[in-house]
Amino acid sequence: MKARTDTPGTAPEPNEALRAKLIARARTDAAARDTLAHTRDWAPVREIDADNTPSMRDILARYGWPGVTLVGDDGAHAAWYLLQHAPPDFQEWCLPHIAVAAAIGEARPKDLAYLVDRILTHQGRPQLYGTQYDGATMTPLPIERPEHLDWRRAQVGLEPHAEYHATICGPALGSVSPGEK
Repeated sequence: MKARTDTPGTAPEPNEALRAKLIARARTDAAARDTLAHTRDWAPVREIDADNTPSMRDILARYGWPGVTLVGDDGAHAAWYLLQHAPPDFQEWCLPHIAVAAAIGEARPKDLAYLVDRILTHQGRPQLYGTQYDGATMTPLPIERPEHLDWRRAQVGLEPHAEYHATICGPALGSVSPGEK
């Protein structure tokens, strides 16, 4: 990754064109995923993901992690959204970059939590924040020390897991505990 062009201790200049590009890509990605419920055709989604990943690589090489100061909160969130759908090796490579960004207020801590969980579950390890689910059964994938789940979620600004579960699964399934599978 190239060094950033701003000097240490100074913020990069806002980049509206980059912000617009990230948001447009995230909207296209989301729209393709929204059609899956009706079409079950993953080809357009895979094509979009295959295009987004090299674009994200280029952005990181040129700017570093596109944080809030550079692309606004919505642009930084869009970058994270695109990263969520990137290959696992690229997610792992980006993890330290977004972790630093979150630590200094340039990325949302909850976005980092989702990425951490995504990486852990790809590695076959228990997740920390309970954000990743088995799509077929809509049950959370294994969670590390579930008795501390809501405390960890609160630390990054996430709602209690029961609320999250009810939101994504509906109230009838909202009573499934985080450790069940």
